[in-house]
Amino acid sequence: MRFLQNLPRFAFFTGKGGVGKTSLACASALRLADAGKRVLLVSTDPASNVGQVFGQAIGNQITALQGLSNLWAMEIDPHAAAQGYRDRIVEPARGHLPADELRAMEEQLSGACTTEIAAFDEFTGLLTDASLMTRFDHVLFDTAPTGHTLRLLQLPGAWNEFLRSGKGDASCLGPLVGLDKQREQYQAAVAALSDPARTRLLLVARAQASSLREVARTHEELARVGLSEQRLVINGLLPASEAAHDALAAAVRRREQAAIQAMPAPLQSLIRDELPLQAFDLVGVDSLRRFFDENKTSTASSPQASSPLQAPHLADLLDEIALPGHGLILVMGKGGVGKTTLAAALAVALAERGLPVHLSTSDPAAHLLETLDGTLDQLTISRIEPHAETERYRAQVIASKGKKLDAAGLALLEEDLRSPCTEEIAVFQAFSRIIREAGRKFVVMDTAPTGHTLLLLDATGAYHREIARQMQGTGLHYTTPMMQLQDPQKTKVLIVTLAEQTPVLEAAQLQADLRRAGIEPWAWVINNSVAAAHTQAPLLLQRGLKERVQIEQVRQQHAKRYALLPLLAEEPVGLAALHRLTQAESGC
Repeated sequence: MRFLQNLPRFAFFTGKGGVGKTSLACASALRLADAGKRVLLVSTDPASNVGQVFGQAIGNQITALQGLSNLWAMEIDPHAAAQGYRDRIVEPARGHLPADELRAMEEQLSGACTTEIAAFDEFTGLLTDASLMTRFDHVLFDTAPTGHTLRLLQLPGAWNEFLRSGKGDASCLGPLVGLDKQREQYQAAVAALSDPARTRLLLVARAQASSLREVARTHEELARVGLSEQRLVINGLLPASEAAHDALAAAVRRREQAAIQAMPAPLQSLIRDELPLQAFDLVGVDSLRRFFDENKTSTASSPQASSPLQAPHLADLLDEIALPGHGLILVMGKGGVGKTTLAAALAVALAERGLPVHLSTSDPAAHLLETLDGTLDQLTISRIEPHAETERYRAQVIASKGKKLDAAGLALLEEDLRSPCTEEIAVFQAFSRIIREAGRKFVVMDTAPTGHTLLLLDATGAYHREIARQMQGTGLHYTTPMMQLQDPQKTKVLIVTLAEQTPVLEAAQLQADLRRAGIEPWAWVINNSVAAAHTQAPLLLQRGLKERVQIEQVRQQHAKRYALLPLLAEEPVGLAALHRLTQAESGC
């Protein structure tokens, strides 16, 4: 556990979704607290499950964890933060501004941009609050999956530079009223993040090529903005002793070791820890304490081997998906559950039937091209790349709004478009543009991990409300992206999960969030199931028994229809492997 030695005050656990960041952050916080350190554990993930891990309600305030000494936690809730942010800006103006100006101010503060700024504002406050420095020895951040975290950690510098060099004037006027007051806070946050004596970045990965590539990208991007104190933690390695029991375990072990040997060069120089796969779920204080116990015997009471669990397969869903000949398929879920692979497999299967398919991703860290490793007739591929979409949006706005402006007005418009808020608007527009194609072809969307996707849906909902307000009383027909997502004849949402307690809980919460937005999920897909695979390895058998409980919960409590896919000996990369995923004979 070298990553905890001489730990600075601030530590960030980051990496691709599903690599165990939350488990590692919670276990590390408890380890430090048990050693007498006063620790604050903060989740910056909009889909936080820290409270689920400890079995306690936490929320948006610093909360002492019941029954534990020296340990507090906080989950930054973007919606609660946004409401508090709006109140701080709008309330002082009540009684001083006309009602129509107040309504305009509230409207400016109702979008996803304000939600992100508010959460970011709380985050930087934690880095700079002098009172916290006296209360806590360590502040540990359990972050959202990589793409969202890169943006979060780059924002202090982006906002600081934006406020230093310009005023901003149009789309972000409301949010900037609050931001400008925090200029010194953002400067202090930049200093804290770039100081290796105060901040350490813990890059968490699995022994998978895609996970290690993403961590390498994170390492380089954050090093460029000054986060130089970085360590690598490779989590969930299958112990060598398991490989002797059967072909599946041996193949998994070989695959992991090969990925470590071939890891990108920038990672090889980092101090590295390797942590074994556990037979137990990392939920509850006892399990978290066992996480670092090197003397545990996780396979001491191995269960008897049993036949692979029989359940519906992805092939059973495919005919119904393909029947309309076109439509939007949203593949959603927690990071690391295999959304990119499942989206690619569905797109390949539909294209092989001669149907036109557009496969796209809104995940900043997606690896669609590596997963496909080939091309097909009828299949087109795209990615919503935030930087490119932002540049496209800026050019459109300047071309349309800038035509009638003088030099001073054009300069103000260009300054406003350099705001980090512009990216949120640009990504939403790209998302809307792509899903409109579903009226004439299949659009399969590999979405970003849950929290980031919910923020995108917030933007979609805000746009719908604004259009509905403008069209009220006109008698004109209109359709918004949200209306398309809510129409089950046009959109099928597939929720992907693993048969583990935390991913299933998060998937159920995602389903509840979607339903509140009027979007009804169509099916669940349980991926990489040990219970559905052939194995004699004791540790995998133990995990398979626990999986059966979660699979039954999905079947009985959550899903209207579901499919189960087994853990495979080789990663499903390439057209042939993706084809096999949608064939019933693939092993389930």
